[in-house]
Order: sequence, then C-alpha cells, then structure tokens
Amino acid sequence: MVLTSSHLRTEASTSDTNAGFDAGLDRMDRVVGDLQRRALHLRTAPLLRILESLPRVVRELARDLGKEVDLEIRGAELELDRAILDRLADPLTHLVRNAVDHGLEAVADRRDAGKSPAGNLVIDARREKDHVRVAVSDDGRGIDLERVRNRAVEAGVLHPDLAEDLPPDEIAALVFRAGLSTAEEVSKVSGRGVGMDAVKATIESLGGRVELESRPGLGTTTVLYVPITAAVQRVLLVGLSNETVAVPIAKVERVIELDAATIENAGSEKFTLVDDEPVLVIDLGARLGLSKPAPEGIVPLVLAEVRGERVALLVDRLDGQQEIYVKPPPRILANARGISGLTVLGDGRPVFLLDLGQLA
Repeated sequence: MVLTSSHLRTEASTSDTNAGFDAGLDRMDRVVGDLQRRALHLRTAPLLRILESLPRVVRELARDLGKEVDLEIRGAELELDRAILDRLADPLTHLVRNAVDHGLEAVADRRDAGKSPAGNLVIDARREKDHVRVAVSDDGRGIDLERVRNRAVEAGVLHPDLAEDLPPDEIAALVFRAGLSTAEEVSKVSGRGVGMDAVKATIESLGGRVELESRPGLGTTTVLYVPITAAVQRVLLVGLSNETVAVPIAKVERVIELDAATIENAGSEKFTLVDDEPVLVIDLGARLGLSKPAPEGIVPLVLAEVRGERVALLVDRLDGQQEIYVKPPPRILANARGISGLTVLGDGRPVFLLDLGQLA
C-alpha cells in the first residue's frame, strides 16, 4: 500500500489533476499512514525476547572462569521490530560474554583493588526518540589503552609517530578494528581479534551506531543505538550513472556542491576541504563498479557518517528524499557487500538501500 500510494502520487505529479483529486490523495496518504503505524506495531516484540537467555549465559561463563558476577537488566519491556531484534541478539551476547571474560576481574583481583568480590554487569535499555539505546556496562578493569596503542602499532593500524598524540577515546575505539585484540591469550570467548568489529558492522548495517567509554580500573560501557523499526526508512535517493540508489537519511549530515577541481588526490584516496577541514571523498559510483567519466564543474557531495567518521560521498545527481518500505535483498544477493535492503519506487524501479559502513 505504501508503494502503491507513492506510485499514484508520482503519476499525479506528471499529469494535470484537479484540486479534488489532490485532496483525495492527501486523505489516502493519512489513512495509509495510520494503517502503516498499526502494522508496524504488530511487527514489534519486547527486548526481553533476546535478553531472557543472558542470565544463564552469564552464570555458566562466570562458573567456568571462577568469577562472581551480578547481572542487572533494565528496560526489557521496550519493543523493537522483530527483524532488528533477531540481528541484535548476537552483538549483545558477544558484549556480555566479553565483559565477563575480558572485563571483570577475578574475585581475588577485585578484593585487591578494593572492589566487591562480585562484578557488576548492567544492561540498560531506554527509548530515545526513534531509536533505542542499549548500554552494556561493567565495573571491571577497563580497557588498557597503552596495550591497545601498542597492539595497533604492531598491527600496522596506527603509525608510531601518531600513536603518542592520539586522544584516549580514539585509542579505545581501535578495539573495533578487525584483527586487533588485547587479550593475553586466546580463549573460547576472546583473544582472536574478532567480534567487536562484527558487533559494529552489524549495528551500523541496521542504521545504528556504537559508542564506547572506558575508564581504567573502573569499567567499560558499550552503547548500541538501533532504530525501532527497520521496515520503513526515510532515505536520500542519489543518481550514479544510469542507476539510482538509496542512502539512509539517518547517516546524512547535509548535501553540498563543490567544484570538482577542489577534490585533490592523495595516493589512492581523494580529499576536499569542508568547513576548513580535510574530508575523505568516496566516489560512490566507482566504489560500486559503475564506470563514468571523471567529474567536472560543480558536483554534489553528500556529507555522511561512515564508521564514525565524516566523509563526503561523490554522486552524479540528487533525486530527493522519500520514505520507503525496505525488503531484504534476494537470496542471490544476500552476501553482496554494501547492500542492506531493496525497495521499489513509485514508478516501479527497483532500488538498493546501501550499507555505507561496508562500502568505506
């Protein structure tokens, strides 16, 4: 119904219509919008659905590791789209297991540090506008920033000359880089350098984001921000050669126009100045394998957030904003990098919804 309503609106905009017809379309939009909200409500389920198994996970892991852990869950009654809940389960489970194994100290170590023998682990969920904020907090040892810095340099992720001046929050964020682990030895839970990067990738593919805060000796908090519904999203439609693709509006800061001559090459990457600051430019068409001539004259750039960084997406044209109904990609494209969904526009054209985090 959402697609059909959009199709009628598109047809009406290309033909001569009277005021009565336009008013009828407006009334239909309101009715469809109300029905859409009711249908989305039926798609939701409480967060408890994926949280109820975590107390057992914590008990068993704490017993295996010889630790004592008190788990507190808040906001389990909040409701999210079932499609989001299903994909949120694995990241939350990983964060909880990582906190018990890697974050919380053993009983003797906690006593030596003047803490209670039992470690505290809290999962706190709350509604913030059209998102749900889920925080996983522990009162453990926190992240050893010096060790993260050293591992990043050893892995070639961070240049030695820049390592000393990197702010603490940026050092902590390096734990989301693939292959970077600070565990002393590999266990069945942590130490393989995998997991945290997958958590970030999954949350960003849902249109959300991840934040991390750690205080040495006091604990770590990882916050997941996820949209309440995944079925209907507002997107920016952009043209690339003869194709049109959709970019989630939630990731878009603003759109600007610049002279293509101001985009400079630096090795294999491109940069331009925005607000007097250098910003990485990603040629979206080239990244998707669409051949086209080099841009000339004034070109549109979409300023967006990609993996927590501000980037400029170089596109050929802007086709406006639209609210779309997102379908999962067909099975043959399920593993295609950079595609998180599919929709059909009012004129019948299929359009892919991009996952910017996988394209950068």
